[in-house]
Amino acid sequence: MSESRVLVVDDDPDLVQLISGMLEILGYPVVTAANGAEALDAVQREQPSLVVLDSRMPVLDGSGFAQALKDQGMSIPILVITGAPDARAWAQDIGADGYLTKPFELTDLLEAVQRLVVDNAGDASTAAR
Repeated sequence: MSESRVLVVDDDPDLVQLISGMLEILGYPVVTAANGAEALDAVQREQPSLVVLDSRMPVLDGSGFAQALKDQGMSIPILVITGAPDARAWAQDIGADGYLTKPFELTDLLEAVQRLVVDNAGDASTAAR
């Protein structure tokens, strides 16, 4: 599992710490970013297997990040975490592979990450809650 690096992108440092800690306990190497611009740099540096992405952030939001990935010809599975009432539609609009609505259960997060990492390793089927 150590090859499956996860990039966690959120402007809430407490949430980033919580998600990162849980993923690291499961053996996933984690890289973090506080906004989409930092996340784009991290993608180039770290080549993650999955991005856990907040929708609303300063500097560059989740939508801008997803569009920049597409513009660069990159295809990395994205799990959206958002408090937006239209989470499913927003996730579909940016081409995310799954979504969770805040607040979410940690077990749901872990299941979604595991599902998307496995899908990324094999076939890239969609996983959504």
